[in-house]
Amino acid sequence: MLILVRHGRTAANAAGLLQGRLDQPLDEVGERQAAAVAGFVHTRVDGRIDEVVCSPLLRARQTADAFELSPTVDDRWLELSYGVYEGVPHADVPSEVWNEWRRDPEFVPENGESLAALDRRVRDACDDMVERATGRNVVVVSHVSPMKSAVAWSLDVDVRISWRSHLSHASVCRIDMRPHGPVLLTFNETVR
Repeated sequence: MLILVRHGRTAANAAGLLQGRLDQPLDEVGERQAAAVAGFVHTRVDGRIDEVVCSPLLRARQTADAFELSPTVDDRWLELSYGVYEGVPHADVPSEVWNEWRRDPEFVPENGESLAALDRRVRDACDDMVERATGRNVVVVSHVSPMKSAVAWSLDVDVRISWRSHLSHASVCRIDMRPHGPVLLTFNETVR
């Protein structure tokens, strides 16, 4: 099973900023969330986690460390680069930029990355996970955009579903590897 985990909260998240590739640590809430989500996942897989993979960003690595297995860092699980909008409050991004992002997956903000480019790298990472996550439990600690792309991969749909879905901090999506392809079992599971 492929178990996708979104990192815990950071100060930028708490402030409502677009974080992207800003490399911030978890805040106190995020540290608690990381511990809680690791415990939650352990209970869902009867304590058997075979492998942990994570984005190279600090918040993902800190969340991955809560699983108490040495994680493998994979750059394909990096968050979307928002370019000039990293560190900017969501509300301060011009509406025409949001509209263009929603309309065109190939749209690239200045010094950033398109959702389509992120989708290509995440789908490649997911394809590499099929064999590794068949009959094994592989945790991937990543970010909101790569997780939504992986969900789109599992459903065999366009990445534009990203705009119509929400993932909370320290949430879990589980994808089972079946003979006829991946099956999304859960979406946005959270510890309460």
